[in-house]
Amino acid sequence: MINRRIQLVVFGVAYLAFLGNANAKSLVIGRVSPDPSQTYQQLKPMVDYVASRLADLGYTDGQVLMAKNHDEMLGYLREGKVDWVQKGVFEALIYNRAIGAEIALRSWRQGVPSYHTVIFARKDKQLASLKDLVGKKIAFEDPGSTSAFFVPAAILKRANFQLLELSSPREKSPAGSIGYVFAGDELSITTWVHRGLVDAGAFHNQNWTNPKDNPEAMRKDLTVIYEGKPMPRMIELLRATLEPNVKARIKEILLRAHEDPAATNALEAYGPRTAKFDEFVGQAKKELDEAMDLKRFFGRNP
Repeated sequence: MINRRIQLVVFGVAYLAFLGNANAKSLVIGRVSPDPSQTYQQLKPMVDYVASRLADLGYTDGQVLMAKNHDEMLGYLREGKVDWVQKGVFEALIYNRAIGAEIALRSWRQGVPSYHTVIFARKDKQLASLKDLVGKKIAFEDPGSTSAFFVPAAILKRANFQLLELSSPREKSPAGSIGYVFAGDELSITTWVHRGLVDAGAFHNQNWTNPKDNPEAMRKDLTVIYEGKPMPRMIELLRATLEPNVKARIKEILLRAHEDPAATNALEAYGPRTAKFDEFVGQAKKELDEAMDLKRFFGRNP
């Protein structure tokens, strides 16, 4: 019988059928995803690349396991069904606190190691600082966005402003509070601010300079009123109960991946132009510390 594996990935579940070696040891990467097909294409080359370099530790291949939500993924990690996940910094801190997932490495996305939140408004609104947002409305992306919800909301909470979610951008913000709504994507945030549906918007600095998210026809009428401190672009997390020697080897492989021509395709597929991975020392550690300070203004679920 030919030794092979059939793997089918569907929303929230990975069905694995084995033919041949029933004792195969696989490295499993996980992600919460509404689009299993696209996610599989992003993750499979990277997990295969790393698994192929763990053969001496008993690993034969890589697998992808997707979850419907964070609670399900936390369960997979707790049960040992997933070994490795990539998260935005606030979600990484939640996973670390909830189940002890190890914050292992920083990921460079779109060619950079970090990014920062910008809060912006129309120039003719004459908003110059965060305090000018009281009684106004701000648009965030969605409840899961790090730079376009978690961070700007935490910045406002840390400054002792009261935030209140509104049912729509047309709802009036109560006096003394900053009302917020979710626009769904970055271009909608820009559009809502430009059209005056909301008074301000928030996303990260790369969105601000990206014409797909912030077209020049609108950006010329907008101005940044606040810039946050740098945050890690993305974070690689490893299961708490994964063997220490396996954790160390995975980190070693990822730290050297940008120097390995064989990793080029895996890096390109893994995320928007993943350039490399590095450790949380120096500036990276300062960025993580800033995120930890902001995270305390949210509970387990931001």
